Amino acid sequence: MSDARVVALRRYGLAGLIFLVVIVAAVMIGPSGPPAWRVPLALLDRLPLVDTSSGVSDSQWAVVWEIRMPRVILGALVGSMLAVAGASYQGVFRNPLVDPYLLGAAAGAGLGATIVLTVARSQTSTWPIDPVPTVAFIGAIVTVFATYAVGAAFGRTSSVTLVLAGIAVVSMVTAVQTFILQRHSDVVREVYSWILGRLHTATWGDVRLVAPYVFVSVIVLMLHRRHLDLLRVGEDEAQALGGSVAHVRLVVVTAATLGTAAVVSVSGLIGFVGLVVPHVVRMVTGSSYRSVIPLSVLYGGAFLVLADIPGRILTDPAETPIGVVTALLGAPFFVYVLRTRQVAT
Repeated sequence: MSDARVVALRRYGLAGLIFLVVIVAAVMIGPSGPPAWRVPLALLDRLPLVDTSSGVSDSQWAVVWEIRMPRVILGALVGSMLAVAGASYQGVFRNPLVDPYLLGAAAGAGLGATIVLTVARSQTSTWPIDPVPTVAFIGAIVTVFATYAVGAAFGRTSSVTLVLAGIAVVSMVTAVQTFILQRHSDVVREVYSWILGRLHTATWGDVRLVAPYVFVSVIVLMLHRRHLDLLRVGEDEAQALGGSVAHVRLVVVTAATLGTAAVVSVSGLIGFVGLVVPHVVRMVTGSSYRSVIPLSVLYGGAFLVLADIPGRILTDPAETPIGVVTALLGAPFFVYVLRTRQVAT
């Protein structure tokens, strides 16, 4: 086995260990339920052929499994998806300062949730499914599709035209959302709470809802990580080397957007994960997307689960929105990245 492969395996092993430790630690923390030290024993006790006599009652285990565990698993899925989508966007647009919301997924999801929470809030109880994530997901997909359509209207769909189209479409969608909120000021607080991000309402239903989208999106992005490495040399150079830049961009943007729209529809708008985590991964492993993509999955999940812990305990018994915590962590890092790039140039 080559030295490079050994180093890569060590990196993946360390990332996997950190991910597992963070997951277990997060499940141990909560205002009710069994003592923290009994939770790992209870988890082991549920494994086949393992009997640890954890001393956790059925009611205490219900708190762990039905309240804490869905929140942690959903946080891991959301963090992993946002991180890998951010890394993919940065690769396909060749700009380390973009995030998964570049083409309007966040704005579209916000508008969809706003429409439900304002215009149709009195009819939501009759829906067979929760309308907020459903309409938020549709809004995110439609907005990104509109951005791509506007960018394509200028001829060749380049990175620059897509970014400019995204700015225009996001501005329009945000204006519509603001207009709706102005006419329904009584639900501004509820909409604002959704926009700041939330995991405290997580259920196993939410996990089952987003997991297929996340798995499919991550697999597609993993299969295209070598193409992202090719794009690092430039679009014209990649085209000359035989790469179909337009096809790669369309597939990567579609997969990243689909996963982002799915997780945002249930978690709200959680910022900076897709910006911070890929940069941290590059500091650890280098700039090759063959490593950045898979490690972003593990570190992204660990980061968001870890960021959710302060939100539970800072203002107990109330909840600090997780978007506030990630912004407090991510904004200084964003300034650091800007400063580093300015010094480099």
